[in-house]
Amino acid sequence: MVRPFVVGAVVMLAASAGVGTLAPSAGAATTVGISVDAGTSLGTVPSSGTGLNTGFGDDHMGTAKVSSLMKAAGVRQLRYPGGSGADEYHWKTHSSGDGTGWIPSNTDFDHFMATAKRVGAQPIITANYGSGTPQEAADWVKYANVDKGFGVKYWEIGNEVYGNGHYGDGKGWETDTHADKSPTAYANNLIAYAKAMKAVDPKVKIGAVLTTPGGWPDKEKAPGDSADWNHTVLSIAAKSIDFVIVHWYPGGTTTADLLNTPSRIAGVRSELRSLISTYAGSRAASVEIAVTETDAVGSPALTSQAAALFAPDTYMTWFEQGATHVDWWNLHNGSGEAPTTVNGETDYRDGGVLSAGTCAGGKCEPPRDTPFPTYWGIRSLTALAKPGDTMVKSSSGNSSVAVHAVRSSTGGLNVMLINKSPRTAVPVSLSYRGFTPAAGAVTTVSYVKGGAALTTAKRGTAVAQTLPPYSITTLQLKPASATVGADKPTPAPTPTAGTPSAATPTTGTPTAPTPTAATPVVSASDTPGTRAQANVGAPAGRPAPSSTSGALASTGASNAVTYGALGGLLLIATGGVLVYRGRRRRALHAK
Repeated sequence: MVRPFVVGAVVMLAASAGVGTLAPSAGAATTVGISVDAGTSLGTVPSSGTGLNTGFGDDHMGTAKVSSLMKAAGVRQLRYPGGSGADEYHWKTHSSGDGTGWIPSNTDFDHFMATAKRVGAQPIITANYGSGTPQEAADWVKYANVDKGFGVKYWEIGNEVYGNGHYGDGKGWETDTHADKSPTAYANNLIAYAKAMKAVDPKVKIGAVLTTPGGWPDKEKAPGDSADWNHTVLSIAAKSIDFVIVHWYPGGTTTADLLNTPSRIAGVRSELRSLISTYAGSRAASVEIAVTETDAVGSPALTSQAAALFAPDTYMTWFEQGATHVDWWNLHNGSGEAPTTVNGETDYRDGGVLSAGTCAGGKCEPPRDTPFPTYWGIRSLTALAKPGDTMVKSSSGNSSVAVHAVRSSTGGLNVMLINKSPRTAVPVSLSYRGFTPAAGAVTTVSYVKGGAALTTAKRGTAVAQTLPPYSITTLQLKPASATVGADKPTPAPTPTAGTPSAATPTTGTPTAPTPTAATPVVSASDTPGTRAQANVGAPAGRPAPSSTSGALASTGASNAVTYGALGGLLLIATGGVLVYRGRRRRALHAK
C-alpha cells in the first residue's frame, strides 16, 4: 500500500515498506574507501549548533527526565515558542490566537527559560510577526534581557511568513493579520521590528525569514511584485538583520532518497551566500545562516532507523557548509496517522525525538518520553564532536557510506561513518593525511538498527572497520605518540558565493545537480484538518499544506481521531489522549 505525500511541487508516493532502499548485495560487500584529510579545516563546530524545537503546547517540555535526555544528547539550542504557533502566540498573556484555546500553564517563557538553563542550551526565540507588533517584540526583549537578565541573543521575526497566502490560492498556512502580505511589507516591518528590539538591547541578533532555495515559493512572483521573496526582503532589509532563516525538509520517495539528500546542502548554502553577498555588502560575512527547522518528514521514515541516520548527516553537513544553528523538529510531536513498516521496523509517523505516547490506527507508540531512533541519531553527535572542535575534510568512495571527521581539542581525531544499507554490513578501509593514528584496536561508539542506546566498544583498527547494516559508527582515534601536536588543520579555501553548482562533496555524499523548484523539499507548519482536507483547493503546480503534528499536551480521551482548532492549536483526540499541536505547515518548501 502506498500513500500520497505532497513534496515540493509534485505529489510523490511514499512506500510504507521502504521500497527503493539500498538493496543488499548478493555476495560479500565491496570495501568502501574512506579518506580523511585531517590537515584541512572546514571550520569549527558551532557552540550552539545542535538545536531542537520546543512548543508552548508541550506540557512535558521541562520535566526532569526530558531535560536530562536533551542534555545527554548534547542539545545546545532550544527554539521557542514553536512553528506557526509562534505567529499567534502572545508572550505576555501566554495565549494564542483569540485566547480561548487551552495552553499548559507550565510552558510560558519563564518556564521555557528554566528548561533551557537545565539543559545548558541557548534559546532562539521566534517573535510574533503574524498577529504581533514591533512593540510587543521589543517588550519581550526588555523582559528577557533587561528585567530578567537572560541574555537571549537570537530572535527570528516570524516563522514561515511567505506562507501567509501571498502566493498561490491566497489561503496560506501562516497567520498574518497585516493588510499587505507581500515580501515588501514583510521587509519594511522587519526593519521596524529590528529597530524597536535593538533600541532595547543593541546586542540582540535579528533573523529574516527566507524561502529555501529550490523549494516553493522560491523564485515565485505574485501579481504586483517586481521580484521574488528572497530578493525583495534582502534588498530592503539586509542592513537591518544579523542572520537568515531557512527550513530544510528534503523528503524523498524512498529511504535511499532521504539518505542522499545531504548532498544538496552545498548548493542551497551557495545560493544563500550569493544572495547575502549581493545585498549585505561589507556585512555579508557576518550574516549567519540558521536552519531552524528540519526533519525527515515527506519521506517514508520519521521514527525508524533511516531517519536516525539522516539526522547526524544533516547536522554535520550544514555545519561544514557554515550554518551556525540547526534545530530538529520536534521534541515531542505525536503521531496522528497510522504506523507503517519501514525496512522491518515500525515507524510511528511521529516527528518528535521522544515518544508522545499517542495512538493512531489502533496502534500506540512506546511509553511517553521513550527515545525514538532519531534521538539516538542526534545523540551520536556527542561521540563525534564538542563545540569548538575543528571539522576536517573527508570523503567516501561510495555514496552508501557517509563520513564526517572532527579534530578534537585534545588532539585526537573522531570519524563518523554512516552505513546507509539496511541489510548489508559494509567493510571500509580508511586512509589519513595530516594525522597518524595510534596502532591497535580503536574505541568505537555505535548506534545500530533496533538499538536502545549508544554502544561503546574496542573494535577494528584505524584503517579497517566493518560497519553493521543501517548503523552510525564513530571512531575515536588517538594520535601515534611520536606525532602528538605535530600537525594542526589549515583552513580550507573559502567557498565562493556564486550560483549553486554541482560540486565535489567533502563529506562522502554523492555529487548532485543543483535542485530545481520541483525537487522534494518540505517545510514544517500545518493547518488544522486531515491531510486530505488540507490538500483540497491547492493551486496547480503548488504544494498544498498537509496536517502534521506540533507541540502537544495530553489528557484522557477516546480512541477516535478528530480535528479542531482551538486558539491557534490543533486539537487531536486520538488513542486515549488529546494532542495539542502547534499549527505547522507541510507545504514542502526546502529541497
